[in-house]
Amino acid sequence: MQFKRLGRSPIQVSKICMGTMTFGSGADEATSHRILDKSFEAGIHFFDTAENYPVPPKEEWAGLTEEIVGRWLKTKRRDEVIIATKVSGPSHGWIKSAQRAGMTALDRHNITRALEASLKRLGTDYVDLYQTHWPDHGTAYEETMETLDELIRAGKIRIIGCSNETTWGLMKSLAASDRLGVARYQTIQNNHSLNNRRFEDELAAACNHEGVSSIPYSPLAGGVLSGKYNDGATPDGARFSNYIRMGGRQAVMAQRFVNDKTIASTKRFQQIAADAGMSVVTLATAWSKQHDFVASTIVGATREDQLADIFAAADLTLEPAILKAIDAVTKEILYPMG
Repeated sequence: MQFKRLGRSPIQVSKICMGTMTFGSGADEATSHRILDKSFEAGIHFFDTAENYPVPPKEEWAGLTEEIVGRWLKTKRRDEVIIATKVSGPSHGWIKSAQRAGMTALDRHNITRALEASLKRLGTDYVDLYQTHWPDHGTAYEETMETLDELIRAGKIRIIGCSNETTWGLMKSLAASDRLGVARYQTIQNNHSLNNRRFEDELAAACNHEGVSSIPYSPLAGGVLSGKYNDGATPDGARFSNYIRMGGRQAVMAQRFVNDKTIASTKRFQQIAADAGMSVVTLATAWSKQHDFVASTIVGATREDQLADIFAAADLTLEPAILKAIDAVTKEILYPMG
């Protein structure tokens, strides 16, 4: 397993991170623990969760994923595992958090309460990486960054990061930290995949120049790149099959991931993978972690049999001819996720 430093911090992580957002919904606790064990045995020691997991967010589920991860964490030496979790952003916009009666924000009150609750569920006295799950552009970045810095100084957080942030928001936060002399974001966790390369437009340059590491999520484009939604298929139990039936925000999200352009590009990437003698899961994971601004790629699984193709990408470097073929698809089918 390859390793890389998170931003300018002292923390080095495996270049594959196991995400946990379906633990407690798509995977029961026993299955979740087996996935965590097999990942650890394969050399993955970086695990990502959030106070708002599992998905889709439900108040009765809120925090369940952290509890599942926390019970597994007790079976390991704490220092050999890197744990990342997140505090919910504001609930008055696109997303409503399942935490704190949907009254979340990135102010001192909410951040402090969220971290204390996460530490209790995880059964640890610190988290290695604490992230803002989505931005709060209505709260002053000064308050957010000062609060996070106080929690680092208290020994409850090692480093901090953001998620689903804009280029403007990332630069605004870094400027606030530099001006105040407090901790900076070391990582950014945004959607980035073969079907969604918008991160490369601006955020990649910001990361490289500012020493911030990307830890992209959804390298399989929410499972679309596996081909399971090809030709209008809506397999039982699949995430976007469920979201389409749920309607509302979930259905809108499903349409972004599953549409004519994403299916067309997926089929092209599947052919590239087949020609290279690997699964498209392996191709997509290897491609994601091969970017210079990426420290670790966050993958996910709900079944143990999904792990082999992910693990096959651990030490794989794609050849220039494969990268050229991928870029050709991107140029022909531009921004399939909008």
